[in-house]
Amino acid sequence: MQARPTESILGRLIGVFAGWCTAAVLFLGIQPRAWCGETKDTPTVSSPIAGKPAEFNLRKLPPNRQSYLALAEEIERHFQKNVVEFWFPRVIDRQYGGFRSHVLADGTIGPNNDKTLVFQSRMTWVAAQIALRRPSRADEFRGYVRHGVKLLREVLSDRDHGGLFWGLDPSGKFKPDWGDEKHAYGIAFAIYAASAAYEATRDADAFQLAKDTFLWFDRHAHDAQHGGYFEALSRRGEVLRVAPPGRKRDLLGTPYGYKSMNSHIHLLEAVTALYEVWPDPLVEKRLGELLEVVRDKVAVEPGCLNLYFTPAWRPVPDHDSFGHDVETAYLLIEAANALGRKDDAATGRMARMLVDHALEYGWDSRHGGFYDRGFAFGPAYALEKIWWTQAEGLNALLLMHRLHGKETPRYWEAFLHQWEFIVRYQTDAEHGEWFESVSHDGRAKPGQAKGTIWKAAYHNGRALMNTAAMLRQLAGEEPSDGQAK
Repeated sequence: MQARPTESILGRLIGVFAGWCTAAVLFLGIQPRAWCGETKDTPTVSSPIAGKPAEFNLRKLPPNRQSYLALAEEIERHFQKNVVEFWFPRVIDRQYGGFRSHVLADGTIGPNNDKTLVFQSRMTWVAAQIALRRPSRADEFRGYVRHGVKLLREVLSDRDHGGLFWGLDPSGKFKPDWGDEKHAYGIAFAIYAASAAYEATRDADAFQLAKDTFLWFDRHAHDAQHGGYFEALSRRGEVLRVAPPGRKRDLLGTPYGYKSMNSHIHLLEAVTALYEVWPDPLVEKRLGELLEVVRDKVAVEPGCLNLYFTPAWRPVPDHDSFGHDVETAYLLIEAANALGRKDDAATGRMARMLVDHALEYGWDSRHGGFYDRGFAFGPAYALEKIWWTQAEGLNALLLMHRLHGKETPRYWEAFLHQWEFIVRYQTDAEHGEWFESVSHDGRAKPGQAKGTIWKAAYHNGRALMNTAAMLRQLAGEEPSDGQAK
């Protein structure tokens, strides 16, 4: 965000600092001398908000302009340190192209750097969003975007049969574990990345990649009878309804022949992004169909997502993933907005139910943070706190506050508690980035990799960009469409 013409950066910072002081004095009873300029009696900093005194209570921060701006600045600093500076240019692979996916606990690059479609697409998307939203670094990050698109086009794309491979070894050869299969989940992220890349660079090759990938996938995998898409495909694009010899589940872990929640929420995400750069009638039709599939078939009352389905969308019982619930709440609202349905009551109702159910059954009211999984009616049984679940929870809670904050303080209070948990426990204060997993009370096992083929800068990067933008919107500093797509 740029400063207003009549307002210097220094003036903005002084104003934000003064806002913190005012909130402390008026709402928390902190003496000004203890924080607002005099340091003689300032206590040792142990607060989860860097630079604030120990007795400062983040969770009592009121939802007003000063609070919004102060938190936006805090989240922006966190994003710069723990996402932007951690990943770039550290993971740029100058030898094989694209991005290196294996980052060890201390931030050094590890040896296992296969080129998977999901990771490469996610990092390309993140680079594109930084190029779009950080003008001072736009030229640098457009270079990273083009670097990622080149690998997607020249290495992971199948020039003989179309589509993109799930993954290859660093030198571009097939691996026995993956073979030459293609999958809806990976294809979705390729569309997502290429759409963002085109938005950031206006390069024709990125636009063509987005369009070609969507059209190839739609031609081979769309289910004209029941809606949605088949997921596991052969190299030539034939639907794999029966498991190949020696395998029971596809590349994502879904039983062959079934549809999944996970693929379809990310197809919704991808086609939303594509529609915003290419409002083609077929794309619009498929986006509307995916919105209805996810909202009306995948999501169910009281606010859960079924995981697996028959081709005709009959659900197969399994657990409830709280992270996917809150993530889908955001993706539903995003898709409805893209289609011009900002007042879509059915979508808004389901999105809110998904967040409310996660707060009811998957939320740790003592420590903060969302548990991993549970059931529709009953306490969570997998109590670990996964990094991406915390990121999606942060984003969804602030979104619900933006939509419903005038009628309830619930989402704002949970958002503050969530941010406190992330900074205090999920973040690696020594080496940067977020721990992949911590215990319910915030204890991280040593040695966790910071980057893997499944852990990129995508979930926490998007959540931090979105929440910083939403806070500035709530403060009246940015237009309402200023969040990461």
